[in-house]
Amino acid sequence: MNKITLRQVLIPLITTAIICFLWFGPARISYIENIIISILIFIANYIEYKGKGFSALGFQRENVTVKNIVVLAPLVALGLFAFYVFLLVPGVTKLTGVPIDYSSFDQLKGNLPACLIALLLVWASAGFGEEIIFRGYFMRQLVKFFGESKVSIVLNIVLLSCFFGFMHSYQGITGQIVAGTIGAILALIFYLRKYDLWFVVAVHGIFDTIAIICVYFGLA
Repeated sequence: MNKITLRQVLIPLITTAIICFLWFGPARISYIENIIISILIFIANYIEYKGKGFSALGFQRENVTVKNIVVLAPLVALGLFAFYVFLLVPGVTKLTGVPIDYSSFDQLKGNLPACLIALLLVWASAGFGEEIIFRGYFMRQLVKFFGESKVSIVLNIVLLSCFFGFMHSYQGITGQIVAGTIGAILALIFYLRKYDLWFVVAVHGIFDTIAIICVYFGLA
């Protein structure tokens, strides 16, 4: 393992403190906070890795190929969504006895303009935002500090997935468990793809796009 410098300790600590303040502090900017945090992370990584902020997150130019983004990512997203609809949600709902609270999406049903705006926000805040924050930044920071042993990776995925689920508390306990499970799968894909952030961004964005289409047609 490479020696970790003081800069590589202090910058993540300061960045994490600012992120927590934006998430849990008195100022509420829910629709754009992940976008602002993503910009903050780019700046922090640029300083920490001396101009290599994008690649340090997993944005490698060579991974942006037709096969990866146009073929494989949509197929994985479709498979993940099928798992979500037919196995994960019914299973967790049966376990908790409480359905997912989808009420925050009610205004999208049959509302095309609202859905188009939601798609833009979903790609910016969830597809890019959440993947940059949870997988590209936090997951890779934990790898930097604790290494890539199987135990470290498992604990890394479990810890961040629990927090990812907690951040979806507006969907109720069932929604939190489901979101945490999806987060764990995305984290595993990120690891198995050798930290290819472009790929998980595409999978996450396409997954949420399918979900919004289902909401529009009243299927959720």
